[in-house]
Amino acid sequence: MIAVLTAALLAAGCGGPAPSEDDDGKVSGTVRLLTPIFEGADGKAVLDKQLADFKSKYPDVAVEVDYTSYGKLNEKLTTSIAGGRPYDVMLMGVGWIPPFAAKGALAELDESKQDLTKRYNERVVEPGIYQGKVYGLPIMLDTRFGLYRKDIFAEAGISAPPSTFDELREIGRKLTVRDSSGKLTRAGVDILSNDLRQTFLPLMWANGGELWTADGKPAFNSPQAVGALQLMTDIIRTDKSEDFGFTQPGATGLPLAQGRAAMMVGHNNHLLAIEEQEPELIKDDKIGFFMIRNERPAMFQGGTLATVSAKSSHPAAAKALVSFLTDEQASLAANEQRGNVPALNSLADSEYVKSNKAAQFAMENLDAAFSEGGVPAWLEIRGDFKAAIEAALLGQKTPQQALDELTAKAQAAIAKG
Repeated sequence: MIAVLTAALLAAGCGGPAPSEDDDGKVSGTVRLLTPIFEGADGKAVLDKQLADFKSKYPDVAVEVDYTSYGKLNEKLTTSIAGGRPYDVMLMGVGWIPPFAAKGALAELDESKQDLTKRYNERVVEPGIYQGKVYGLPIMLDTRFGLYRKDIFAEAGISAPPSTFDELREIGRKLTVRDSSGKLTRAGVDILSNDLRQTFLPLMWANGGELWTADGKPAFNSPQAVGALQLMTDIIRTDKSEDFGFTQPGATGLPLAQGRAAMMVGHNNHLLAIEEQEPELIKDDKIGFFMIRNERPAMFQGGTLATVSAKSSHPAAAKALVSFLTDEQASLAANEQRGNVPALNSLADSEYVKSNKAAQFAMENLDAAFSEGGVPAWLEIRGDFKAAIEAALLGQKTPQQALDELTAKAQAAIAKG
């Protein structure tokens, strides 16, 4: 699929200028929207309501929606480009802008970083920028940070969540419970329920590491990055604070909600999962949040951005739709539907954020947010992280060996261009 992406985008040519009005001076035409959010019947109802409002503002614009998942998004995008009929408006994840902008698939938007930072935290703006130009506007954020059971901590006489890697391990060991046969019944710290790459990266950033050097070379085999993977390995293999197979990403029952984990590196919308599974935990305020810390505090920031195709037949209408989907009303509705974190600073005072402690915590800590991506080859590189991390956690390779091999693969992917 990466080869198809490259060939298709090279054929498409370079990106165009910022969208302007159509030739007749009107914002009009039919625009095709590809979205990996607003999924399911509830999501469709939310988007239908927003598009009805958009139609009332732009009566000469029709919107055709194609719903997909993030798992199928890349295939949808590359197929449409290869077929010569790209979507006009494409919603993409953090890390996706460089691969598509570098190949000329995205139109530059008539926004400046300086103006955007008046509406968003600078950390939120950066994933939509490539080589100094703005190609994507954020709709929502997906964040990862620490969650813990206040009641389990209190029962053990622990008054605060960890603020260093040493404390994370110490508390994890103290709160791990096994039965008389040695079977794990409660993980002291759960690092397996979340996507492994998205657990490793905030640990790496917290340890002072970076994904890339200043000149764009892989830095995820640095001493800081190796130290982060060593921490994960020690939690599993030395401390035995969690066992492989005890939990899996996307499992129906969240160990933290079930009392089978005392703390975890998790997603902001895990709060909604806990509320659905064990509503009393939310009612009694038994779920707390903490930043991952060692050399500095760090929080993983993903999210969804809206972009315009460089080959849109109706660029003014496409730009209008992007502006609409990223404004307060539509983006708030999208975040409420998914339980995500609003990107706009102004929505920090919304009733939704005030009622969602996870979203509130994330917005309060955006100055310490870090995002993945950054290079055109990212969509190819990111898939190799899981195997590298697993190899270390299973003891098949040392953290240094695993990350050195991952770095070599990344270098090869970047060299291919």
